[in-house]
Amino acid sequence: MLHLNRCQHLKQITQKCFSIIRVKTDKRAQLFLSRIFAFAELRKSWYSTHSLVGDKNIILMGPPGAGKTTVGRIIGQKLGCCVIDVDDDILEKTWNMSVSEKLQDVGNEQFLEEEGKAVLNFSASGSVISLTGSNPMHNASMWHLKKNGIIVYLDVPLIDIIGRLKLMKIDRIVGQNSATSMKDLLQFRRQYYKKWYDARVFCESGASPEEVADKVLNAVKRYQDEDSETFVSTRHTWHKDCEQKDSTKFFSEAVIEGLASDGGLFVPEKEFPKVSCREWKSLVGATYIERAQILLERCIHPADIPAARLGEMIETAYGENFTCSKIAPVRHLSGNQFILELFHGPTGSFKDLSLQLMPHLFAHCIPPNCNYMILVATSGDTGSAVLNGFSRLNENDKQRIAVVTFFPENGVSDFQKAQIIGSQRENGWAVGVKSDFDFCQTAMKNIFKDSDFTGFLTMEYGTILSSANSINWGRLLPQIVYHASAYLDLVSQGFISFGSPVDVCIPTGNFGNILAAVYAKMMGIPIRKFICASNENHVLTDFIKTGHYDLRERKLAQTFSPSIDILKSSNLERHLHLIANKDGQLMTKLFNQLENQHHFQIEKILVEKLQQEFIADWCSEGECLAAINSTYNTSGYILDPHTAVAKVVADRMQDKTCPVIVSSTAHYSKFAPAIMQALKIKEINETSSSQVYLLGSYNALPPPHEALLERTKQQEKMEYEVCAADVNVLKSHVEKLIQNQFI
Repeated sequence: MLHLNRCQHLKQITQKCFSIIRVKTDKRAQLFLSRIFAFAELRKSWYSTHSLVGDKNIILMGPPGAGKTTVGRIIGQKLGCCVIDVDDDILEKTWNMSVSEKLQDVGNEQFLEEEGKAVLNFSASGSVISLTGSNPMHNASMWHLKKNGIIVYLDVPLIDIIGRLKLMKIDRIVGQNSATSMKDLLQFRRQYYKKWYDARVFCESGASPEEVADKVLNAVKRYQDEDSETFVSTRHTWHKDCEQKDSTKFFSEAVIEGLASDGGLFVPEKEFPKVSCREWKSLVGATYIERAQILLERCIHPADIPAARLGEMIETAYGENFTCSKIAPVRHLSGNQFILELFHGPTGSFKDLSLQLMPHLFAHCIPPNCNYMILVATSGDTGSAVLNGFSRLNENDKQRIAVVTFFPENGVSDFQKAQIIGSQRENGWAVGVKSDFDFCQTAMKNIFKDSDFTGFLTMEYGTILSSANSINWGRLLPQIVYHASAYLDLVSQGFISFGSPVDVCIPTGNFGNILAAVYAKMMGIPIRKFICASNENHVLTDFIKTGHYDLRERKLAQTFSPSIDILKSSNLERHLHLIANKDGQLMTKLFNQLENQHHFQIEKILVEKLQQEFIADWCSEGECLAAINSTYNTSGYILDPHTAVAKVVADRMQDKTCPVIVSSTAHYSKFAPAIMQALKIKEINETSSSQVYLLGSYNALPPPHEALLERTKQQEKMEYEVCAADVNVLKSHVEKLIQNQFI
């Protein structure tokens, strides 16, 4: 459920959804939201101007050896407040014996119960409390503590904990027996720590207790300062007579709204959070899920999504849905080139890395009594990925969130088309449009900007529109993780040492994937150059080279790499906003000019700033096929056409002085005809399913994608709608689907 303090957007939605005069709605929804506003008035921040603690407690949680007692004393001294150590001040005084004697006396299970009872009988306020390592295993006592405090998890690397316990000569902890090693038990306990924390402090190797204490205080301050992390539109202009709060949005609001009301895209008002060098190094041995949890917690305020709940979402998103346990592994191709494999998700493209998580973020952020229709424009891979992702929500969420994806009827590969149509579920539909992706994307934006239409849908059907394209911040944010994870994997595998630079080469049309790499650099990953790889629709390459974005006399070409057959690059606006010092007035001017005159030119100083980090080139169709062929013949690895585009550009542009990570954005099975043509396989006229199975028999790398093979077995042809390239026709489809789903 959405955090109570995120009421600004709820009020707006209430005005739309629950107007007493005009809106047909459930009276219980009105009552629920009115109570939210009442409770919001009651909830006063306990991080007051004169005291960090107030009447609440700072509760330190973590495994034995995490430093809770030492750090707690330092914090108590800094704040001038009482420090309570559960072991010394509660348990031993209650039992009149040492903790170790009690454990030996009653055994593990009885110890946990009596420990919990002792904590339940204890109360404090305005104190720093250091828990035992086993307190979190007793639910009732943790709920008791949580009601009056913020729980801070001291997350110390397991290897450090084991080393500290050896120095402390502790060879047994609660729950350990002869059949369980210390390492296994500590790993087992992590699930309890993750369950309870409000804020996590990542205690990297070598951090002193004083440094950890400062981190705890910063974490508590951030937790309490709920208005500190806001978003603005790329087209927002500050006015002296304008209230700042009226134009800023919280993370939850940015995710719900998708596109800003002025047509711009949401971006953080302040800088991206930085991750220190030591913290990055401590993540080298972490799993993808662990890396995602640490990084995304830094980017999403707990008032929007509590850290523990965010962790659950991440574990769900990147759990059993991926065919590779590494989620996004890095493979050495040849020389200084590495392939970042982003196709191990359920639909075989990089879109899964964000669209397995984004639906859960969205469902958490929306008010509980509103219906939402997600509109998506796809150039190929997004369609099936978004339908798949939203179909995995729980039944309650699927009843209030539906998806419609619009794709160019003749602008995607046969396999992509079959995959999009076959991914339709009870809350998701596919609509073919007799035009190209640029029309679909522009039509979506125009629908969002049509306040009369969106207002009508809200008033008449109680349904609000939103987006799951990369224009939505909740869709773009998770992509940062895999760029950071790829670098850490190169360090882990010994190819580089942390701090050594790398280049990244990314096939892109909408600029979202490469922009996520920019954000990874802003968080601390040492990326030297961003290499933008285009196909024959090379408007981005031309722009990076000249500063002139020109769509005049330019027609969209259909290529072997349809997912980057894009001329209007949405996320470019976010990057220009960044390098133009967040000049919203300039963004409004440039992109209105693009809309009306089909081109714009940026000033020389901005071109130079862009070219400091970006280089770009494009690849012809013949070069794309040749790269697939030569790479297979030399290494036995099959590139999909998009990855081949990037490989060609990387070969041409990268100066070989540092490693280059090439993003492989899709599995080759999705483009079997192009692959067979590239490899000169004669059975090119076989059916789509036969082609996929034939390629699978080649024993090439990467291995066949099981989920894609299963898709080819789907015999039943699902029905889908096809419509004309007319915004009004698309609106009619949207309204009809809303009627069928929600009325």
